[in-house]
Amino acid sequence: MSEATLLAVFEDIDPAANAIEKLHELGVTDENINVISGVPVAHKMLGRPHPPTNVSRLSMGGAIAGFLFGLFLNFGTPHLYNVPVGGQFFTPIPPGMIILFEMTMLFALLATFLGVFLDSDFPNYQPMEYVAEVSDGKIAVFFRCAQQEALKITETLNKLGAESVRPAEARQL
Repeated sequence: MSEATLLAVFEDIDPAANAIEKLHELGVTDENINVISGVPVAHKMLGRPHPPTNVSRLSMGGAIAGFLFGLFLNFGTPHLYNVPVGGQFFTPIPPGMIILFEMTMLFALLATFLGVFLDSDFPNYQPMEYVAEVSDGKIAVFFRCAQQEALKITETLNKLGAESVRPAEARQL
């Protein structure tokens, strides 16, 4: 069974959301739908599932690593380099809390930046879908469906307010 990749262009978000709902009813799964918009649109507005991401796990791992590194700096280095100072603790707590906080935040921020960088697949040198109308504020919906269903889906999306429904191809920018 061959597949067709189609592109539907919508003027506004409401017809696009209705079209995605109708695509679900016609049997097109979320894995086969891609929405491109010139402005950020929340996934809930279009009835789409939350996109998977590992950024929160990476930032939590970075925070834990930073906390452990801060503990090492606070309690490990005085044992490595013994400098006795009369009348003070061997490992002072108030400055140590500052070191713990700063290292935790530093590592969490670095891990978050790295996670966002890796999660966005940047840079990407493969052909990508691009529609010039998206730059004008329109919403493009790419989807893959069975070749036999393409005509039926095209007619349905035109009735729902699509400006155009046409075959799409990925091309190098």
